[in-house]
Order: sequence, then C-alpha cells, then structure tokens
Amino acid sequence: MPPLRTALLQSSGRPGSVDENIKVLDEAAGRAAEAGARLLVCPELFLTGYAVGDAVPTLAEPADGPGARAVAELCARHGIAVLYGYPERAGELIFNAAQLIGPDGTALANYRKTHLFGSFEQKWFTPGEQAVVQADLDGVRIGVLICYDVEFPENVRAHALAGTGLLLVPTAQMHPFQFVAESVVPVRAFESQMYVAYVNRTGPEGEFEFVGLSCLAGPDGTVRTRAGRGEELVIGEVDPAFLGASRAANPYLKDRRPGLYGSLA
Repeated sequence: MPPLRTALLQSSGRPGSVDENIKVLDEAAGRAAEAGARLLVCPELFLTGYAVGDAVPTLAEPADGPGARAVAELCARHGIAVLYGYPERAGELIFNAAQLIGPDGTALANYRKTHLFGSFEQKWFTPGEQAVVQADLDGVRIGVLICYDVEFPENVRAHALAGTGLLLVPTAQMHPFQFVAESVVPVRAFESQMYVAYVNRTGPEGEFEFVGLSCLAGPDGTVRTRAGRGEELVIGEVDPAFLGASRAANPYLKDRRPGLYGSLA
C-alpha cells in the first residue's frame, strides 16, 4: 500500500468571512493536489475563523450546509480529501466541529470537539459526546480530534485501540502553550503508535496569538514535517508499511494491562 501524502494548511484564513476562507482553501487544495497530496488538513474553525465572538451563532451552519457543499465541490474538482473545522449548528446547539470530505466530494466523517478549552469555547459551544470518529481513505484508517482533545492521552489511546492509523487534529494552539505542538504531539504519536497531523492557526486574532508549528509526527515519535510560525503549506507522507512495522516492534499497546486501569474511568 503506497504512502498517503498529506498536506497541512497552516493559516488563519480570513476570520469572519466564509467566502474568503473557501477561496484560501481552494487555492491550497490546488497546490496540494499538484504536489501529489490526497489529503489536506486545515486548522480548527477554519471555515469561519476562531476569534469571531458574537458572530458564532450567525456563522454556524449544519454539517450539510453551504460551506460543506462548497468544500465538497472543490474536493471533487481537485481530487483531494479535505478536513476542515467549522461551527456546526444542530437545532439550538452549536458544536466546534471538523468534517472530512472525500476526494469525490462525499462526506466521510464529522466530529464534534469533546473537550472545550477556556471561557470562549465554553460560552458558545456544546461538547460533543462521541470520542472516536473514523473514516477510511486510500487504505488508511483516519481518526479526528480537535485541539485540546489531543492533550488528554485517553482520547488518543481510544483511537489507537480502535485502529486509527492517522489522527487528524485541527487546532487553534495559542501562546504560551507551544510546548504542546513541540513536545506533546510527537509523544502522543509514539505512545499510541500512530501518525498525528496537528494543524494550527497562525498570528494574532482577537485576544489570541496563534503559534503555528503545525506538524506531522510519526509512530516513532519523530516529526516528518514541521511548519514555522507563519502561513505555510507543508507536506508529509503517512506510510502504512512503516506504521505496521512500528506497531510490531513497539510493545506499548500489547503490554497494556486494562484490568489495572479501571479507576481511570
């Protein structure tokens, strides 16, 4: 099985303008597809912007709303899958969500952030209740978490036990927590034996300063590709053969003793 070439779009887009963010995404998808990528991962709440405050309810839309249809169209046109973050409206509730659209424009997975960070998110969003959301792309089992979720090792381990080989983590990682991008994410990849694509916003936005440093970490804990602090499109490869060999050599998952961990639940 050939590697899955994966592109990471480190960008804050144009906060408050879905139309402009679709344009940014369309251009990035074209560049990624030309470079041979089959998957493009965008940051948390990329469709609308993160620090949009009172505009959240106005910008929120259903999982099959106009933003989703626009992303599906560009996926099919460029022949590339896209994971993008957006505020999802479901009746009276709003979720911090991320949706994966396949290279033919088909919706493959929709995940709602389960661990909300800080007063801003807790004011506007309802926490999701489904810990593991997955889809398959080119023979790779893909899972989705969002930002703060990955900082809980239980979340990542749940994905490992469910067979996730590539964990996509759109994020809005802000100063002074850059150690998460630098250190925590590679450790998560190693301890749960998977690839982790951690894709951040960048620069000032409202009261926040996003730190960039998006990365694709491998199951051996090494970073395959890393962005800097500015807007950037970086590409790395997810190798199923290497993942299988790493899991065979690393004893973490098979040496677990679940009977001792009941108190964690």
